[in-house]
Amino acid sequence: MARGKLRIYLGAAPGVGKTYAMLSEAHRRAERSTDVVVGYVEHHHRPRTEVMTAGLEEVRRKEIEYRGTAFTEMDVAAVLERAPEVVLVDELAHTNVPGSRNAKRWQDVEELLRAGIDVVSNVNIQHLESLGDVVESITGVRQRETVPDEVVRRADQIELVDMSPQALRRRMAHGNIYAPDRVDAALSNYFRPGNLTALRELALLWTADRVDEYLQQYRADHRISAAWQARERIVVGLTGGPEGRTLLRRAARMAAKGSGSEILAVHIVRSDGLASGSAKELAVQRTLVEDLGGSFHHVIGDDVPDALLDFARGVDATQIVLGTSRRKTWQYVLGPGVGSTVARESGDIDVHIVTHEHAAKGRGLPTARGAKLGRSRIVAGWLTGVAGPVALAVLLTNWHPGMSQGTEMLVFLTMTVAAALVGGLLPALAAALLGSLLLNYYFTPPTHSFTVAQPENIIAIAIFIVVGAAVSSVVDLAARRTQQAARLRAEAEILSYLAGSVLRGESSLEALLERVRETFGMDAVVLLERDSEHAAWHCAQSVGGPPCVRPEDADVEVPVNDRLTLALTGRVLPASDRRVLSAFAAQAAVVLDRKRLADEAAQARELAEGNRIRTALLAAVSHDLRTPLAGIKASVSSLRSADVAWSPQDEAELLAGIEDGADRLDHLVGNLLDMSRLQTGTVSPLIRELDLDEVVPMALGGVPEQSVALDIPETLPMVAVDPGLLERSVANIVENAVKYSPEGQKVLVAASVLGDRVELRVVDRGPGVPESARDHIFEPFQRYGDAPRGNGVGLGLAVARGFAEAMGGTLVAEDTPGGGLTMVLNLPAAPGGAGGGRTTAPDLPATAVT
Repeated sequence: MARGKLRIYLGAAPGVGKTYAMLSEAHRRAERSTDVVVGYVEHHHRPRTEVMTAGLEEVRRKEIEYRGTAFTEMDVAAVLERAPEVVLVDELAHTNVPGSRNAKRWQDVEELLRAGIDVVSNVNIQHLESLGDVVESITGVRQRETVPDEVVRRADQIELVDMSPQALRRRMAHGNIYAPDRVDAALSNYFRPGNLTALRELALLWTADRVDEYLQQYRADHRISAAWQARERIVVGLTGGPEGRTLLRRAARMAAKGSGSEILAVHIVRSDGLASGSAKELAVQRTLVEDLGGSFHHVIGDDVPDALLDFARGVDATQIVLGTSRRKTWQYVLGPGVGSTVARESGDIDVHIVTHEHAAKGRGLPTARGAKLGRSRIVAGWLTGVAGPVALAVLLTNWHPGMSQGTEMLVFLTMTVAAALVGGLLPALAAALLGSLLLNYYFTPPTHSFTVAQPENIIAIAIFIVVGAAVSSVVDLAARRTQQAARLRAEAEILSYLAGSVLRGESSLEALLERVRETFGMDAVVLLERDSEHAAWHCAQSVGGPPCVRPEDADVEVPVNDRLTLALTGRVLPASDRRVLSAFAAQAAVVLDRKRLADEAAQARELAEGNRIRTALLAAVSHDLRTPLAGIKASVSSLRSADVAWSPQDEAELLAGIEDGADRLDHLVGNLLDMSRLQTGTVSPLIRELDLDEVVPMALGGVPEQSVALDIPETLPMVAVDPGLLERSVANIVENAVKYSPEGQKVLVAASVLGDRVELRVVDRGPGVPESARDHIFEPFQRYGDAPRGNGVGLGLAVARGFAEAMGGTLVAEDTPGGGLTMVLNLPAAPGGAGGGRTTAPDLPATAVT
């Protein structure tokens, strides 16, 4: 069976008209005699949307009972049995009620598509899985219901339902989206103009990228290689030279003239890796192009013009920006140059040749030159090349006289190859020249003279010299290439380590500098930073021995930028090491900046949290503290009034009100003080060993009698805790559980042993807390659900968890089987005390609270 087709209406926010557009499409198809049914459409009591459902057949929804409440979901089985041509499915990212056929609605849609049924659905941009973090940073709200991007990308049609933020806010204000009592809160929070504008931009850009994918696929399917200038794509060719920054800025100015233009910087690397631009300069240019909103690409190719044009055509570029060649005039004898070749073969891609101050001043690019041999090898090579032929001549003259001339020439040729292997080209050439002279003098008739009697001997000696020089040259080149390859492999391993550290997000500057010290065998490595005000240098981080305090005191100095320099002491490094060292220096600067940004972000989070708590504290003081104060004031004023004769019963009630208000004030102020101690880190627990049954009963003084059932075995081991903190934690947890427990249902407080820990479980049968909200109930000034003000300022559980963690314990929330919430307080057993009796927790329902 052919797979069904999926059409998705994408919106930037709720209320832009996705469901309305989906229903309109259904009516259009029904008018064309298409079999259309409604699988699931939620009109949210919006009149205009509700009217659009009239006249459309709706498949009966399936009822599912969960936690005592009946919910309705799309009946996938019923839709499959009905087998329509098209089905409407609203809210693609919706999470189905537990017990449904599939966990997510998009999985229901996939099942319908596999059955050959076309589906029309909708989704908001904030529900795409990849955009969760971005949306949270914009709106401050984390989307719990998401749909994988790939599900939406696979859709056969995606239609954007767009609306300006101003129009959407007007719809909201008119009550066309939410109920009137929710309008003000929505307009002040999620539906702020800035939020809506940012979400709209996300939706437009995501749709534009999807359209671009369609275009590229169409061009590939129809083998269209010519550039389609749907939007400007500017490719900038970088050589790694200093002119790259000029080219990038020029390309940015060109891109700014057209909306939606892209900048793609590309650097062509030879396949053998032996020629490249400056690694440091390329790193700077990569940062620059990313700051300008573009992207950086590495392309491997031995023919630079062909590789550049292939890349440009592959990304559907409309313009190429190149710099004027830095070659000198005489170098054009070797060829026309990259710019001329690209311009000649670019076809319908415009090529811009940008002049710069480095034009015609020579390339000066670093290349991978032959590695230098060590001094000991050179000395040994010269000894082999000079003394070796002499020793051979003596040996052959005295011990092997009468050997054929061909054999003698091969012996001397072997010595030439040995000199090349040991000392390189020059010692080998010396061996070849000296060997030819000795062959002429001692072994070529007439002997003991530098004359040759027979012409063929002249040819033989000449061939010997040529072969000796050629063999020595090849052997020398192979030896140097081997050494060079080993060095490049070491460099590649080091650079791979740096790249891996970036991908892994490693942020230890000390570890990076220690790696530099070990790699180059230095005594000390220091990252120096210049004080912008006094132009003085100070140490940002150092490893090894005593660091130098100024760059000029270092044996090796690698500037990173105007204010940072990597300085090394111990020995002078060869120039060939500076390329890798520059990469280390650039990475050190990145790690330093990342560390400081992380510190600043942590400080900003602390300040934001402090501001949030102060704001909440002011709200608490303004309402939750004033309410009992007002009650106390009114009761006292009434009792002191001489105008009213209060009966003893009335006086008792007023005094009880005063006492109740004072108790509430004492509880609120106590929690506020405890929270301030936790926030400032001044909680210092005094740990001692005690039994839980010494503390738990005392913690129940603030709850009504007969509201709690205790189950604390006598065999329970002692715990290592602070009695005061434990009592306050248990009191807050139990008070919270009693507050949410149904009338007549006791809260169970039970303890058990788990290894070297003691668990105290506070179990209620209240409404429970969804898993997604359990972490929030432990945050300061948070009250779950619609708990009315006056029931506390939402600090009880925050204080309880803070005190538990200060004692080395934990406090978590779990479901109570059958409904409710269980608070699990995990405490460390006293040393040596875990051997007491071992009990197991009863089969309890698990938690629900605050």
